[in-house]
Amino acid sequence: MKQFVYAILLAFMPIGLLGGEGMWLPQLLKKLNEAEMKSLGMKMSAEDIYSVNGGSLKDAIIHFGGFCTGEVISSQGLILTNHHCGYGAIQSHSSVEKNYLKNGFWANQHSDELPNPGLFATFIVRIEDVTDKALKGIDDKMSAEERQSSLDKNLEEIRNTTTRESYQDIIIRPFFKGNQYFLFVSETYNDVRLVGTPPENIGKFGSDTDNWIWPRHTGDFAMFRIYASKNNMPADYSPDNQPLKPRHHLPISIDGVEENDFTLVFGFPGRTDQYLPAVAVQQIIEHRNPARIAVREQALKILDSYMRKDEATRLKYASKYASIANYWKKWIGESQGIRKTKGIQKKLAFEDEFTRKLKKQKAWKKNYGKLLPDLNELYNSINKHQVANDLFSEVYGRNIEITRIASLVNRLVQQYEAQGENGYKAFKARLDGFLENFYKDYDPSIDKQIFIALTDFYIKNIDPGFVSQMTRDQATDIPSLADDIYSKSRLTSHDKISNLLNMDPQEAVQSIQSDPAFLWYKQIQDDHNTLVEPERNKALQSINALEQEYMKAILDVFHEKTLYPDANSTMRVTYGQVKGYQPRDAVAYEHITYLDGVIEKYVPGDYEFDVSARLLDLYKNKDYGDYSENGKMPVCFIGSNHTTGGNSGSPAIDAHGNLIGLNFDRVWEGTMSDYHYDPTICRNIMVDVRYILFIVDKYAGAKHIIDELDLVRPKRG
Repeated sequence: MKQFVYAILLAFMPIGLLGGEGMWLPQLLKKLNEAEMKSLGMKMSAEDIYSVNGGSLKDAIIHFGGFCTGEVISSQGLILTNHHCGYGAIQSHSSVEKNYLKNGFWANQHSDELPNPGLFATFIVRIEDVTDKALKGIDDKMSAEERQSSLDKNLEEIRNTTTRESYQDIIIRPFFKGNQYFLFVSETYNDVRLVGTPPENIGKFGSDTDNWIWPRHTGDFAMFRIYASKNNMPADYSPDNQPLKPRHHLPISIDGVEENDFTLVFGFPGRTDQYLPAVAVQQIIEHRNPARIAVREQALKILDSYMRKDEATRLKYASKYASIANYWKKWIGESQGIRKTKGIQKKLAFEDEFTRKLKKQKAWKKNYGKLLPDLNELYNSINKHQVANDLFSEVYGRNIEITRIASLVNRLVQQYEAQGENGYKAFKARLDGFLENFYKDYDPSIDKQIFIALTDFYIKNIDPGFVSQMTRDQATDIPSLADDIYSKSRLTSHDKISNLLNMDPQEAVQSIQSDPAFLWYKQIQDDHNTLVEPERNKALQSINALEQEYMKAILDVFHEKTLYPDANSTMRVTYGQVKGYQPRDAVAYEHITYLDGVIEKYVPGDYEFDVSARLLDLYKNKDYGDYSENGKMPVCFIGSNHTTGGNSGSPAIDAHGNLIGLNFDRVWEGTMSDYHYDPTICRNIMVDVRYILFIVDKYAGAKHIIDELDLVRPKRG
């Protein structure tokens, strides 16, 4: 299998392939990409990017908290990542009296840096192809259960026999829908401290209005530091820990960017599905996205009405609102982008070509001929089931918070029923910290209004066959149902739920099972589990097996193409160029924005577009230090790098290996790149590193941080 995949991957690049598309494994760059990268302007070698024998770019890249990317930018373990990636940590240190979200924070010395329990930074030490070992003894005649059982045994054997240090971990991930496997040896540091953050009116300038939008003027960055034991090894938090001495850190170029400059983005992209059949993308765009968008739209409207009335409420719900709004807006742009670029039609054309190629070879036609018809039939059979699942997840698993808690205490009950008091106590210990943090930012009166609106939406919009008569009877008067739940439930405050969970386990379980919030959640969940999930899961199991075979068929039938694997939260490189774009007729966007645009958007007192007096003064006096460009202060720029969620905080690196920017978003028209990359409008948005340095130096006066960095001017030699 490994030789088969490599034969495909090492084929010639298709003529006319534009730099930008693809999320490539760094250890394969020399074989697959180095020549094209150099043709786009790269001056370094693939060995400079990924090496196991010496320090390379990969050794400066971290998986930040498991959900974002960050990079080490000094010899003292200083990390740069996005403001929105560090938002939860910043919020946890904020109060009305010390509002670091509103006012920013800068540690004057190491002892002032703030610890963040639970936040971690993971480095990748090396990557190995383990396909042959993972798929040993597995063949096409096996059932899905037999295949999974053999695979699990093989992966466990690989974990047990791989050489690693005691402080290192092993991660094994499937690629190309399970047709290839790679192993990652990693090191995780659990002492990560907040060093500095700009205020929200810089780090979140434009907030939700500008989210996914270009032109952008957001200084979306924050700084943390990794601490290690005295011998520079991973360690839990201790006052005795020392700043990490990294294997490599990124120098920072202050020469700026120009159109067509080479850009490399390194990080941990979360998930893409480039090889989905057209029918699956059509289901997302025409059925699933509209349902998800509509749910979040209602929740956001209610939250916004409360947040605008009260500063304490805005502070409490700021992170939640941003999280909900993020994908709400993304799904809207994604759907529009697919339609604008005719993404579904292009996938159908690809499938037509696939079908034509099958006819030229009997073995292909025999092995792969039924794949697309079977996938089309299966996807179409569960359209309404997929929508029902999205509605259930969005309404009761995401946007109504009391039912999120009900789902957790339901798991507590299940642990008690399966393992008795020991199971109950073990799961409760895991819940305690989460619940304490959750209720700090919870308001039952707001949640009640969301419950009323979304439950009404759920009952009216879900397929009638997926809701029992008992549920419909209970939902005839939803405001009264909400009154009953929120007045009587013990899940509405931390004190109430703590008293409940501290009872004798048997007594606590009995009390939980009679709680009105729990009973409503169980009723809705039982409907879902009995009326939606069986048929949906059966179809998805078949779909997964067919898509694995379809991916194998694509690799086989299109062997002349060089294909990249979908993102799966593993380390990847994407490369492209600084480029503007034309989103629609008669509109052309340039590649860079300036501080002038911040001032143009300035609305005094507005929580999205306010500008501080300090920044206004710096702008008025053109006091930009060494970071300006022709008398103007650069803020953001865009490139053709193929990015997705998880690339937030990824470094934008120049042709020489220096940091030039910080990735934080995509343009709205190109958010469909998770399913369909189009080089004409897919662009990633980056904070210009000169703006970051200007804010740290001139705005915050944190010159001691600037002194810690290696500033270079490669364009000036």
